[in-house]
Amino acid sequence: MQRYFVSNKNEDIFTLNNDDSHHVINVMRMKLNNRIEVVFDSSLFIATIISLDVPVKCKIIEEVNEDVSTIPNVIIAQALVKEQKMDYILQKSCELGVFEVIPTITSRSIIKVDKNDDKKVVRWNKIMKEASEQSKRINIPKVANISSLKDLVNLDIKYKFLCSVKENSKSIKSVLSNVDISDTILFVIGPEGGFDKSEEDYLIDNGFISITFGKNVLRTETASSFILSAINYEFMR
Repeated sequence: MQRYFVSNKNEDIFTLNNDDSHHVINVMRMKLNNRIEVVFDSSLFIATIISLDVPVKCKIIEEVNEDVSTIPNVIIAQALVKEQKMDYILQKSCELGVFEVIPTITSRSIIKVDKNDDKKVVRWNKIMKEASEQSKRINIPKVANISSLKDLVNLDIKYKFLCSVKENSKSIKSVLSNVDISDTILFVIGPEGGFDKSEEDYLIDNGFISITFGKNVLRTETASSFILSAINYEFMR
C-alpha cells in the first residue's frame, strides 16, 4: 500500500499536497475508494480516496499502531559531495533510520556551495520525504542547513564522533557499547579526499572522539550506511 505524509487534516479527512496528488492520479493511477497509508503527526492511518480532484482527499478508515524507532537519534554530518552521491547517502541513511543529516562544508569537498543555498536543502528534504514513504517510516528525517565544522562544534550533543582512518582511533564497536537508546549521537563523515589534518585536530581538540570502521577504508557514500547498520545491529531487539 502506498504511503504519503500529510500536514492537512480536517476531522477525519486528509488533504494531500499537489505533488502527492499528482503521484496518486497520474503515476499510481488510483481510483476512488482505493486505500492508501497516510502519516499525520507521526501517526499512521489507513484511508480511502474520496476525491481525485487536485488536491486529492481521503477519509480515515482506521489508525494503525506503528512501532517507534528502536535506535538512538543518529545525526550524520556529511561533508558535501557530488549530487548523485549525496542523493544516495540521503536515501540509504533514511532507510536505515537516521534522525537528521547535516550537509557540511570541508576544505576538500569537491563541490563548493554557499551556506545559504536554500534550493539544495529544499531538494534534499524532498528526497528524504520520498525515501521515508518508500521505506515505510512514520517520520521524515530532517536535512539541516549547510553547516561548517565550527557549527558542529557548537552543537550541544553528548556523543560526537569523527570518522577517521587514523590507527589510534577507537573502534565503532567499542564506543557504541556506552550509548543508550535515549542518547543523541553525531557522526562526522569527511569528503572523498578525507579531512585534512587541521580539520581533524580542530574537531578532536573540541571534544570529538576519533573512531574507525576497521582495516578497510570506506568510500564517503558508504560510511553512513555502515554506521547505521552497526547501530541497528547493536540495538536490535
